[in-house]
Amino acid sequence: MGHIIFDTATTLNGWIADEHHSLDWLFSVEGGEQPDEGLFPADARVIVEGSTTYEWVLRHEDLLATPERWSELFGDKPTFVFTSRDLPIPEGADVRLVSGDVAAVLPAIREAAAGGDIWLVGGGELAGAFFDAGALDRIELSVAPAALPGGAPLLPRRIGPDRLRLESARAHGQFARLVYEVLPG
Repeated sequence: MGHIIFDTATTLNGWIADEHHSLDWLFSVEGGEQPDEGLFPADARVIVEGSTTYEWVLRHEDLLATPERWSELFGDKPTFVFTSRDLPIPEGADVRLVSGDVAAVLPAIREAAAGGDIWLVGGGELAGAFFDAGALDRIELSVAPAALPGGAPLLPRRIGPDRLRLESARAHGQFARLVYEVLPG
C-alpha cells in the first residue's frame, strides 16, 4: 500500500498561504514558481486537496478557460477535492468532489491510487484531518526564506515530537527540505 504524503511549501513561521489565501509569496522565492524534481512527490498516483487550494489553482492557472492546462500540470491523476459545495471542474479533468470525514472517503482514495502514493497538497486543516484519522504517513516540507504576518497555518494541530521522526533535512536551492515520518499514536 502506498503512502499518504502531506507535501507542501511553508514560510519560516509556518504559513502555507497568506491572509488572502494566495500563494503569490511562494512564487516570489527563487525556484518557487517551478519546483525542482525532488520537491514534490512526482510518483504519486492521486492528488488530494481542500476546496480553497483547488479554487486558488483554478484561478491562478485559469484552468476553466484553458482546461488543456490541467493535464500539463497534473497529468491524468485523479484529484479528490474535499468540499461542501458544488465546484466547477475543468473539462477533461478527473476531479472528484467529496465531503465528509476523511475515514469515510479514504477507501475510494486508496482504490484510485491502486497501491501507489497519495499526495495531500493542502491545506493544513485537511492534512490535520488525515492525521486525526491515523491516515498520514509522511510530512515533506519545503521551507521558504519568507515570513508572513498571518494566513493559513501549516498544521493547525498539536502534534508532539513522539509522533514525528526526522528522516532528512537538506538545502534545495533557496528551500530547506524537511522530511518527517509520522509515527503511530
